[in-house]
Amino acid sequence: MLIRYGKDEKGRLIRQAKVYTLKEHGISRDKLDPDALKVTERLRNAGYQAYVVGGAVRDLLINKEPKDYDIATDAYPSRVRKIFRNSRIIGKRFRLVHVYFPDNKILEVATFRSLDGKDGQNIYGSIDEDARRRDFTLNALYYSPKEEQIIDYHDGVKDIRKNRLKSVIPLNTTFVEDPVRMLRAVKYSVTTSSKIPFKLKKSIKKHSSLLKDVSVSRMTEEIFKILQSSYAAPIFHRCREMQLFEYLLPQIHEEMNRSGSGKDFTKKFFSDMDKLDKYTRREGKMKARSRMLQYLTQSWLDQSGALSAGEDCVFMDVVGELKNSLKPMIAPNREVMDAVKHIFKKNKWKMPRRRPSYRGSTKKSFHKGSQKALAKASNPVQS
Repeated sequence: MLIRYGKDEKGRLIRQAKVYTLKEHGISRDKLDPDALKVTERLRNAGYQAYVVGGAVRDLLINKEPKDYDIATDAYPSRVRKIFRNSRIIGKRFRLVHVYFPDNKILEVATFRSLDGKDGQNIYGSIDEDARRRDFTLNALYYSPKEEQIIDYHDGVKDIRKNRLKSVIPLNTTFVEDPVRMLRAVKYSVTTSSKIPFKLKKSIKKHSSLLKDVSVSRMTEEIFKILQSSYAAPIFHRCREMQLFEYLLPQIHEEMNRSGSGKDFTKKFFSDMDKLDKYTRREGKMKARSRMLQYLTQSWLDQSGALSAGEDCVFMDVVGELKNSLKPMIAPNREVMDAVKHIFKKNKWKMPRRRPSYRGSTKKSFHKGSQKALAKASNPVQS
């Protein structure tokens, strides 16, 4: 094992990170996504640092195929944008660069964050500062494809190998800074088979109500990430144990705790989540959110009686009931309607006719009405 050294405020050498070689970690560059390799190589050739970071390194260490690749660099977003013509800068406070590839593939490139940056401010720093801004040790790993080395500032490799989930940021501040980290803790514990230590578990339960302050759009995105993970059933189970589920899907949570019918409803809900997980593992990364919504709300629609009329169900009534089950989560109307269409098709019920667009129907009706009026005026009825 190698050691990376830095300097303290007085200029003295200090140990900053452990550096694992290919022989020690076993991740050769040919295991990486080819496009991620191209991005890091081009940044390096332009004179910048470039590392594959976070979840991709974590997944490769536990022999899982990464679903996404993120890149960290010391190049500023404006510079990254000039290097990659197939990219654009996103974000208002902390700016990132999305590099686009065929088949709707996106690689995210982020500039190292500074310790001085708070609330997502656009302040950049060094790699060691960036490592201290990461949420958990298993995500604070930096893989250099050129040297085939992993730079580890917080013993993340050791924690992964021991199935241990540890926070980089102190527990009294990390969830206050970003409540969504509680959901990530649960997700990582399930997907990496890591135990949540007592103090971390206690802190999550203590701060769980902070999820109420998370924006609806961000919470919606986190729910879809869970549904897409292939581990939705165990993640939602763990969220219930950690008192987080009620802030994700409060309507469904309330139904689960209803006296009498709650137990059967809960069983049906998790049965549907198991089916979703099997479907996702079989088909690969699911992109159709409407399909996820179908699995997520099927048990609710059955329980509420929205589907009890069978093929006589009113399509838009089912749409309204599905949207109600998701509150305060918001899904686009098109995705909700497509989810209901999946349910109708599955049951072989007659689909409603597609309504014409407002603009189109207005023009058409006006045109026909005008023609009839003109015809009537030019050919008056004989008395």
